[in-house]
Amino acid sequence: MKVVEQAAIPVLNRLRRAQGQLAGVIAMIETGRDCAEVVTQLAAVSRALDRAGFKIVASGMRQCLAGDGDSPMTEDQIEKLFLSLA
Repeated sequence: MKVVEQAAIPVLNRLRRAQGQLAGVIAMIETGRDCAEVVTQLAAVSRALDRAGFKIVASGMRQCLAGDGDSPMTEDQIEKLFLSLA
């Protein structure tokens, strides 16, 4: 298994968890649940997506620093990706 594939497993797990949470938020809205409960769950979805994004960027930085990959990213490109999550 390649490093990229190993790093993808936790990212996919986080994204699947976020997908389930988002489905829960949709169901909450459809059933007319309390606004505060909906917002709390929506915030959890947002955090899960942010963490997945940070994990992807961190993996990319490790690969870039190690010189792996076909077209290595510059430091500016990595910084731009990272800041796009902020």
